[in-house]
Amino acid sequence: MLSNGRSYLAIPGPSVTPDRVLNAMHRPAPNIYTGELIDMTYSLMPDLRAVARTDHHVAIYIANGHGAWEAALSNVVSAGDTVLVLATGRFGHGWGEMADGLGVHVETLDFGNSGAFDLGIVAQTLAQDTDGRIKAVLAVYVDTSTSVRNDIKGLRDVMDATGHDALLMADCIASLGCDRFEMDAWGVDVTIAASQKGLMTPPGLGLVWFNDKAAAVRAQMPRVSRYWDWQPRANPEGYWQLFDGTAPTHHLYGLRAALDMIKEEGLENVWTRHAVLARTIWAACDCWGQGGPLTLNIADPAQRSHAVTSICIGSPDGDRLRAWMEDVTGVTLGIGLGREPTDAYFRIGHMGHVNAHMVLGVLGSLDAGLKALNIPHGDGALQSAANVVAAASIAP
Repeated sequence: MLSNGRSYLAIPGPSVTPDRVLNAMHRPAPNIYTGELIDMTYSLMPDLRAVARTDHHVAIYIANGHGAWEAALSNVVSAGDTVLVLATGRFGHGWGEMADGLGVHVETLDFGNSGAFDLGIVAQTLAQDTDGRIKAVLAVYVDTSTSVRNDIKGLRDVMDATGHDALLMADCIASLGCDRFEMDAWGVDVTIAASQKGLMTPPGLGLVWFNDKAAAVRAQMPRVSRYWDWQPRANPEGYWQLFDGTAPTHHLYGLRAALDMIKEEGLENVWTRHAVLARTIWAACDCWGQGGPLTLNIADPAQRSHAVTSICIGSPDGDRLRAWMEDVTGVTLGIGLGREPTDAYFRIGHMGHVNAHMVLGVLGSLDAGLKALNIPHGDGALQSAANVVAAASIAP
């Protein structure tokens, strides 16, 4: 009964799609050969560079994030090459599995599921690679499964300090448009993302940015799958080469609207909004945890993502709380992922088209669920969350 009305999908992707994006997509199929679509598509490129903070190349694929993983790998490594994977959750391992499927030798440094990678260990590993076997370092900036945020700038500093020439490849699928990211300033060679999280567009577009160093590696590759080859997509002789065939027409219109929204708000303001809303959630969780089993998966606030929060509450209460929330309040939380037992965890997505009343509504529903299910918890969570929002609203 209480869940009737507009439901709220508070999972860590696909994120809430703004009405403005949906309206942009709600149109007849356009001409794919001449006219408005072509001009609009080319207008995306500078704004995609801006959201990744790069002056370099960008390629768009009809794919999800896994497709973007394969696209990026296919352009810079071949079967028999070696990559170093820094794993801090399920998606770090997943990118390594993608490389393995391409015949690439994968060396994995597994830093567990409750913290960021250790740059000292990374430095030691790279320093030992004196013959340059490692062609690329694969790092997930924000792992959606664990909600950890890794230090990509620090990773580049370590790579430079050791003199290692491997490409730095960053997975920003969960973080782009949510957590501060500076591709060029941080020295990232290849960045990947997808449309369905901070970019507020339905799943279906995979995005790859690459600099001149990565382009030079691509130029030396003996072969690259025609579909995954980023060269014609980034430097097309004709419109059809942007997508190696028919364009993802309606997704492009949606992405245009989403990028317009980001530009109008200002990327710095987008990052600030996500940071405040993340702190709002953490403040409530700190209070709940004072009188019960609830804990944040990432203990160090400096290592927490501003896009997703993974929470442990004990088995089977993670699943019980998720089911109660969806059935009674119409709020859908993310499943436990990357930690065992999975029914002890749930995740809150706070990425993209999200504001204070949406987050406070999730927290109010959670508070009600804890009470309804008699799950022990501390008091004052909603007041503490409201204080964060209030303080941000009056900040100079």
